[in-house]
Amino acid sequence: MYAIVEIAGQQFKIAKDQKVFVHRLSDDEGAKVSFDRVLLIEDGGAITLGAPAIEGALVQATVTRHLKGDKVIVFKKKRRKGYQKKNGHRQYFSEIVINSIVASGVKKETPKKEEVKAAPLVEKKSVLKVESKTLDLSGKTVAELREIAKERGLEGYSSLKKAELIEALS
Repeated sequence: MYAIVEIAGQQFKIAKDQKVFVHRLSDDEGAKVSFDRVLLIEDGGAITLGAPAIEGALVQATVTRHLKGDKVIVFKKKRRKGYQKKNGHRQYFSEIVINSIVASGVKKETPKKEEVKAAPLVEKKSVLKVESKTLDLSGKTVAELREIAKERGLEGYSSLKKAELIEALS
């Protein structure tokens, strides 16, 4: 059984009892952490794919230690100009050990968002002052559509879109 999990902005293929080096986590050494952003789970040939994450899936791990990676040398040089710049960098990592992969049964608490109601299109009719006659805008060029929009008092960047809206309302 393995899973693909997003941890600290990166995706990792993990299995039970595997050691993984991830970007530094804020948890202390020995702390238990869980990751609910499971993208794929393979269990005995059966593959479960999330869109984008699998609902109810959870990966539990333990932070083993915090450490620094190997030094990376960044050397810049412009030839024949006497310019040389040498910098080094060591990335901070956390080593975690995967304890378990749970495929389902975990409820994720998410705050409920308030529903935003869209304004009805009837209000747009009065704002755009749509005439009662219908226009056939199919087959018109962009210049012709802009001209129609100008005739109706619509100008600016979105004249074409407003002209399409006029067609939909009329």
